[in-house]
Amino acid sequence: MNGKATEPEITEPNMRALLGSVGLDVEYLRAEGNTLVHAGADGEDVSVLDHVGGYGSLLLGHNNPEIVAHAKELLDARTPVHIQFSRHSSANRLALALNRILHRELGTTEDYLAFFASTGAEAVETGIKHAELDRRMRVGALIAEIDSHIEEVRAASRDGGVTVGAELGFAGPEELIAHVRAHNEAVLAKPPLFLALEGSFHGKLAGSVQLTHNPVVRGPFQALAAQARFVPIDQPDALAKVVDSEQAALLDLKVDGGVVTVEPREYPVFTAFLVEPVQGEGGINVLGEEFATRLRRTADALDVPVIVDEIQCGMGRTGTFLAGSAVGLQGDYYTLAKSLGGGIAKISLLLIRRSKYRPDFEFLHSSTFAKDGFSTAIALKVVELLEADDGAAYRRATELGIRLKSALDGVRADFPEVVKAVRGKGLMLGLEFGDQTGSPSEPVRDAALQGILGYAIAGYLLREHRIRIFPTASAPNTLRFEPSLQLTGEEIARTAAALRAVSVILRDQPDRIFQP
Repeated sequence: MNGKATEPEITEPNMRALLGSVGLDVEYLRAEGNTLVHAGADGEDVSVLDHVGGYGSLLLGHNNPEIVAHAKELLDARTPVHIQFSRHSSANRLALALNRILHRELGTTEDYLAFFASTGAEAVETGIKHAELDRRMRVGALIAEIDSHIEEVRAASRDGGVTVGAELGFAGPEELIAHVRAHNEAVLAKPPLFLALEGSFHGKLAGSVQLTHNPVVRGPFQALAAQARFVPIDQPDALAKVVDSEQAALLDLKVDGGVVTVEPREYPVFTAFLVEPVQGEGGINVLGEEFATRLRRTADALDVPVIVDEIQCGMGRTGTFLAGSAVGLQGDYYTLAKSLGGGIAKISLLLIRRSKYRPDFEFLHSSTFAKDGFSTAIALKVVELLEADDGAAYRRATELGIRLKSALDGVRADFPEVVKAVRGKGLMLGLEFGDQTGSPSEPVRDAALQGILGYAIAGYLLREHRIRIFPTASAPNTLRFEPSLQLTGEEIARTAAALRAVSVILRDQPDRIFQP
């Protein structure tokens, strides 16, 4: 039993009840590497293989000894943690180290300036705020230019030096100016839009939730923030259609040979284009090179920044520090979090390309825990470990990913009627079960219809095979594998054996999924 029987459950009690219904309400006592430990029915230690990995936060494993030792050193040295509004050398060293990696992987010499935060969603929110500041400043410059042209027309009109072309249908310059101003005010009143991909997940805060595709988590809060237009992943033609359907123009005035003409000026409707190179919550979908190229070209044509969300897929998990670099995608902004804290610290980061950077933003945005002395020093240690031995961690992520994916592919080959697909890259993989809404088992059928069958399967794997794994949030039939670099060959074989066992049950005795 977890906790004392006399204690009321007042911390997300409904979530606790849901976990209990599928056998996942386990309280873990210790953690190391890829292993979690909880107390069994008789109080004995029960070791569990962890494939959840803190939803991608534990590439270096639970309580990595080098990171733990470094954390103890920092605390024993009385390292100042909360020193807001002062110089932060460790934060700057971290930003410099990350820039060296970006320069190498992106083939650029342009620096990316850093903003720190505590969580991935906060980093995304910081990014969309900066992008909107940039858009508003560009709009302001455009309006100022149009206003100057309007005043030029007025001045020329007072001198009797201009006329309005009869084809425009206006009695004179002032009537035309009134029309232009009314049109522009209507365009300016429209809220900004974002571009994102179907299956995307960028957080659940008031702004970032609007960039998360799943309508279940986005819908109730749709009125709170700017909206996104979602594009099917790897469908360039659909991207073009979405962009074309939202285009808008302001009207400008021009004097040509004494005649006033109207000139449309492209209005920046979109604030930013957000993309995960490998979608985590959307079912482990990998961005293709062709679509990445089209995405970049589209953003350049619109003059909007590409925000590459590397929060879950970055930090070496897919075999390169940036998952996007493997498909040739260069972002204007990057968000990092999760494994950046080494499983110990809560830290996130927004990196902004210098050519897109707005200095005014530094005086408009802040965060209490940003750049804290402990977290930035831990993150710098994480980067050092990843870069050690000429990037041995990246090579290991690639090699282990190939071995784990081969094992998952083997399960799919043996049970094609149960396992629909295996996707992903490096140590970010997904195994998708086929649709079970037509299962002969009523409990399995009901769970599939409710979207919780993946959690029931996870409960079975934990109960019967001592393997901890969860489905992705927006594709609940897909189990997500995000183990640490400490994954062993024996653990891979054990995982494959457990998946074969659950596949046999789903095929032959589906009711057993729910039986203790």
